[in-house]
Amino acid sequence: MQYEYKTKGTCSQRILFEIEDGKVKNVQFIGGCNGNLQGISKLVEGRDVLEVIEKIEGIHCGVKPTSCPDQLAKALKEATK
Repeated sequence: MQYEYKTKGTCSQRILFEIEDGKVKNVQFIGGCNGNLQGISKLVEGRDVLEVIEKIEGIHCGVKPTSCPDQLAKALKEATK
């Protein structure tokens, strides 16, 4: 199943992703810093959802209280409620 999450407080506007057998798949950020977000997408591909949340939750971008990785953690939490 594909999920779509509307981000808040970041340069990216949306995150598209799938969860299959508890693993993160096909993460795509819409908007934001393309190279960095492609890197994040590749790094989390195939990893356990809870492991990804644990590693990236709470990351800040400069003075912002959130970041694209933090928004991905929020999206994964919401999708696995």
